[in-house]
Amino acid sequence: MSVKLDLYKIFCEVARCGSFSKAAKSLYMTQPAVSQAISQLEMELDIRLFIRTPRGVVLTNEGETLFEYANSAINLINVGEKKIIESKNLMAGELRIGVGDTISRYFLLPFLEKFHSLYPNIKLKIINRTTLELCTLLKSGEVDIAICNLPIKDSTLKIRKLMDIHDIFVCGEKYKDKISVPLNFSEIAELPLILLETKSNSRRYVEKYILSKGVKIEPEIELGSHDLLLEFARINLGISCVVKEFSKDYLENEILYEVELSEKIPKRSIGVCFLKSVSLSPAATKFVEDLESR
Repeated sequence: MSVKLDLYKIFCEVARCGSFSKAAKSLYMTQPAVSQAISQLEMELDIRLFIRTPRGVVLTNEGETLFEYANSAINLINVGEKKIIESKNLMAGELRIGVGDTISRYFLLPFLEKFHSLYPNIKLKIINRTTLELCTLLKSGEVDIAICNLPIKDSTLKIRKLMDIHDIFVCGEKYKDKISVPLNFSEIAELPLILLETKSNSRRYVEKYILSKGVKIEPEIELGSHDLLLEFARINLGISCVVKEFSKDYLENEILYEVELSEKIPKRSIGVCFLKSVSLSPAATKFVEDLESR
């Protein structure tokens, strides 16, 4: 654009006020400066925009046409600036979160409740997927942040740990007598196991560790959710591998019993991930801060 935006702003204000002096007062400028700006605009466009009268100025036909478009453009810019300010102040915007079903239910819900209460005008979009799928969504820009099971090895992602979790085996009343003494992994492998689906990061972590001890475990039942693992164990369909921190109600109320192991599975973590190459929005930044301050 050959003409500066400032000239159009001055032009629009003069058109609205119908006077150089009133426009100058509104813009906190001197009247000669406003007059000079209009003259410059007329010169650059090679057209007369105003008719000068003793009572002020009136738009020419060409000036009215220009004002119709220039005023709309200035208004759109003002709306854009307002939206940016609202976003910075968390008065508007959208936050897209990718998260697994289990983490969503047992970890994320209180944070979502608090954030929505404080910033009700921020639109929340929650997408439930596995950890691998969430990493793909991050890279494609479909989510702003993802809360996943760790470990994740990806050089394009920034990963911040949120909490430690422990994988354990649990059983119902039917198998209670069989776990009166600590079991090793070979003994665990002989039991009817209930595990998450193979694409689950949690499943792969447990299998990989036990395999490193020379034992391969194979489930009799594979399920798609942590809740089903708990319920299938409750009705004595087998021994489920679950996250201890997400099974407290079942354990504390003795609905299920933890299987003591002669060697515990090392703890792992859940964390929040986002792209290194993309700056977080104000809403995403605030939400990550809330997660880390837990």
